[in-house]
Amino acid sequence: MRARVPLAHNRQMALPLAEILPTSISPYLILMLAGFAVGTLGHLYRSKVVVATGIIMIFMATLLLPLALIATEEEPEASPQILPPGTR
Repeated sequence: MRARVPLAHNRQMALPLAEILPTSISPYLILMLAGFAVGTLGHLYRSKVVVATGIIMIFMATLLLPLALIATEEEPEASPQILPPGTR
């Protein structure tokens, strides 16, 4: 059984990450567009390594953007109320 880590401890761990990640969307869009360009060039030159690099760049842009948004928000989003089936 895993030990539960207090929420305050998790918040302290997220703060250094929040300082590293940019808060605007521009760097992530640039990384994604560059990934598409690198992937396209990889297909033109038939280089699997370059295509894989482009795919990794796109993946990193789509992974880091939501992570940055979650890590930098002031209040965590409230949990949605889950209703049992048929009780709407």
